[in-house]
Amino acid sequence: MAKPNYAFEKRQKEIAKKKKKEEKRLLKAAAADESQPQDDDQLTPGRDDKAATNNDT
Repeated sequence: MAKPNYAFEKRQKEIAKKKKKEEKRLLKAAAADESQPQDDDQLTPGRDDKAATNNDT
């Protein structure tokens, strides 16, 4: 009878654990990106930055 290769089994478990952890990290990062408003991407067309700064006077 063949001897079990415990080192291989342990390595496979470690790889699965790392993969699951990475997927969870990516899921959390995607959720964090969606919750933050992205004002830079949604600029109002025709808006001047000078007009916004001249309102101080």
